[in-house]
Amino acid sequence: MTKSSSPFETIDRLYVLNAGIAIAPDRSVYSPGKTEKGKPISLCCHAYLIHRKGKWILWDTGIEDALFEESGGKVIAHNIRGIVVRTIREQLAEIGLQPEDVGTVLLSHGHFDHIGNATMFPHATWYLQSREYDAMFGPDFQKHGYTPALYHVLKQAKVEQIEGDVDLFQDGSVKVIFTPGHTPGHCSLLVHLSNSGPILLSGDVAHFQFNLENRCVPTMNSSVEESLHSMDRVATLVQEENAKLWINHDFTQTATILHAPAFYD
Repeated sequence: MTKSSSPFETIDRLYVLNAGIAIAPDRSVYSPGKTEKGKPISLCCHAYLIHRKGKWILWDTGIEDALFEESGGKVIAHNIRGIVVRTIREQLAEIGLQPEDVGTVLLSHGHFDHIGNATMFPHATWYLQSREYDAMFGPDFQKHGYTPALYHVLKQAKVEQIEGDVDLFQDGSVKVIFTPGHTPGHCSLLVHLSNSGPILLSGDVAHFQFNLENRCVPTMNSSVEESLHSMDRVATLVQEENAKLWINHDFTQTATILHAPAFYD
C-alpha cells in the first residue's frame, strides 16, 4: 500500500468486526420503485474497532451477542430478523481484548444492528448526536424502529451528546460526520490511516452501492429530504477527501474487505 500524504493525524489500526446478519422480508423497502416487492434480502452488518494512541474506540456495537444462542435469530424491529454468527466478545478476544478495554463508543444511530451490545460497554464514554439521543428516548421511538431495551444502559453511562460534525480529537484522525435522514440523528465516520488513507464509514446513509448511486431512500427512513442531502454529502466528501467508501450493509463490497483479526493501518 502507498503511504498517505494526508496532512491529518492518523489512527493506528482499523479492524472490521462481523456484527451479524439482518434479514428483511421485502427488499423493495430499501429501494422503493427500483426492485421487486416481496423478495427477501440479507444485509451484512459490521462494527469497527479503532486503535489510536494506545486507546480503543468502537464505532457501533452490532447485533446483540445473545442471539448467537438462538437458532435462526430473532425478529427485532421493522420486521427484520437479526442473526449472530460470531459474537463481538469473541472477536475482541481474538485481538487480545476484553470489552472493558474499549474506552470510547461512537454510535452511528440507534437501530438494533448498531446498538445491540450496548450493555457490554457500560464503562465507556459514549458519543452520539443529540437528535439521535432525543429520538431514541422520546415518545416516538417505535416509529423510528428503536428498541429501548437494548440501550437502557445509556441512562447510566457517560454520554457525550454532540451536535453536527465533530473532529473528535481535534487532529483530523477521527471525524464524526452528521448525515441525518435514515434516523433523525444518524451520522457517519471519517478516519485517516497512515498507509490505507482516508476511509469513510457511511453507516446507513445508503444500504448498498446501488441505493447510493440511484438515490434510493428506504421507506423506513425518518426524512426523505435529509436522506437525499446526506447521500449527496457523502458522495461529495468521498471525492474531496479521495476516501474509500465502506457501505455497512453491502454484501458485495464486504467480500473485498479484510475482517478481524486482520486490520488496516
